[in-house]
Amino acid sequence: MTDATQEGAGGWSPERSAAGGHNPYLIAFVVSIATFMEVLDTTIANVALRHIAGGLAVGLDESTYVITSYLVANAIVLSISGWLSTVLGRKRFYMLCVAIFTVASLFCGLAWNLQALVLFRILQGLGGGGMATSEQAILADSFPPQKRGQAFAIYGVAVVVAPVVGPTLGGWITDTYSWHWVFLINVPMGLISLFLVGTLVKEPSGAEEERQELLSRGLRVDYVGFILVAVGLGSLEFVLDEGQRNDWFGSSMILSFALLAAFCLLALIPWELSRDDPIVDIRLLGQRQFGACFLVMLGTFAVLISATQLLPQLLQTEIGYTAMLAGLALSPGGIATMMLMPVVGRLVGIVQPKYLIMFGATVAGLAMWHLTGLTEDISYGYAALSRIYLAIGLPFLFLPVTTASYDGVPPEQTNQASALINVGRNIGGSMGVALSQTMLAQRQQFHQSRLIEHVAPSDLGYQQTIDAMTRFFQAQGSNATDAASQALAWVGQTLQRQVDLLAYIDVFSSLAILAMLLIPIAAVLRLIDLHAPARGH
Repeated sequence: MTDATQEGAGGWSPERSAAGGHNPYLIAFVVSIATFMEVLDTTIANVALRHIAGGLAVGLDESTYVITSYLVANAIVLSISGWLSTVLGRKRFYMLCVAIFTVASLFCGLAWNLQALVLFRILQGLGGGGMATSEQAILADSFPPQKRGQAFAIYGVAVVVAPVVGPTLGGWITDTYSWHWVFLINVPMGLISLFLVGTLVKEPSGAEEERQELLSRGLRVDYVGFILVAVGLGSLEFVLDEGQRNDWFGSSMILSFALLAAFCLLALIPWELSRDDPIVDIRLLGQRQFGACFLVMLGTFAVLISATQLLPQLLQTEIGYTAMLAGLALSPGGIATMMLMPVVGRLVGIVQPKYLIMFGATVAGLAMWHLTGLTEDISYGYAALSRIYLAIGLPFLFLPVTTASYDGVPPEQTNQASALINVGRNIGGSMGVALSQTMLAQRQQFHQSRLIEHVAPSDLGYQQTIDAMTRFFQAQGSNATDAASQALAWVGQTLQRQVDLLAYIDVFSSLAILAMLLIPIAAVLRLIDLHAPARGH
């Protein structure tokens, strides 16, 4: 490969491959094991919260810190993992993260009280936060640019399917065994991942040379940048996760953390722009290609994680599904995504990523719009089909945006690019859940205030309904007094179901609009030369 060709391929060369003498697709599978384990853990614990609260004799509100502590720690490490990966070495840092995650998972499963569990979840989040960044960077180094789409397809199955599998698997484990096994299942998976990565993955020579050069100049740690990003993202994650439960800015605690997050993240911009060795290279966000990819990733996971939480929640609270059955409604979507990932992986090397993203956003928007047709008696097939529609669009979003985000990024910035794109994934999911749950509560209040206007003795429709239902319950054997009470209760329950359904419809409409907004963002992406690198390789 000539120097010119290397430059045209984004600086990639076989010497930089993390695969060494092994098949790069094997490396993609190996590094995806830990990704699946880590992403699964962000959703699997949600289902077990009630069991955890009961087992540790704490309230359900207190048990939510099991989720919040993990997400905050995850966000903090995720943002600086690119810098840590460069300083420690990619393979070394990755294996350290997997080891911390595995050991912390063991202690989570053995936790004796809530305080201990939260502490071990923080350690688990610190380990898990660094894995995704290293894995994407390893994949970007193991494959030439024109084949990265196929590599990210394997990785994408882990990232996109794990949140779907999590609720079902979590429900089955907690119902069949106990909540402890939600964490303990990570231990054998972590050990397998450590062995395979240690045996098969190679530290790229180019990356090791860059590390040695960095250390030879004297390691200058951007302590101020680290504090700003850690406190800023940690506070933001806390606000997003706890805001709805604490009445948002009606709570002095939430308001304080929101102001702290705003101050730190705003101060981070001029500070990092003025550093020669920033801990987070936010200049990448100012580039048209990478900045657009960041926004698309943010929106994609806002839609995905929101829908993944809202649909089972709807099926359980309004339709009466068990946790297991609600989780199974998502499973056909996971299968559809797994089948499409390799197909889209090949398309990424043939079709311009921007067009694939625009198609994926359209499908995701239509999938969310499909859910606005909710009724009280939707079938399992309706719920499963809506998930399949979304699952068809997701590979067309995740794979092209992941691939396009590395276009034009020099090899020495691969770690930083990977860290930032994963920050987008993490924060996007948290923002989506926080905003959708807030909107759900607000729209419930709105619709209740409107529908309750018609529940009055002076309303003719209300009178006719009460009379009809009273006669119905009398026909079932109730006396006149009991039948009248039952009729009033029936109207109240029916009203509440309609209020809830209308609120869910409003949220799904908003998610459809959000998905459609990704289309003009994708349109600004530049065209990638899909063939020049292939000739050089």
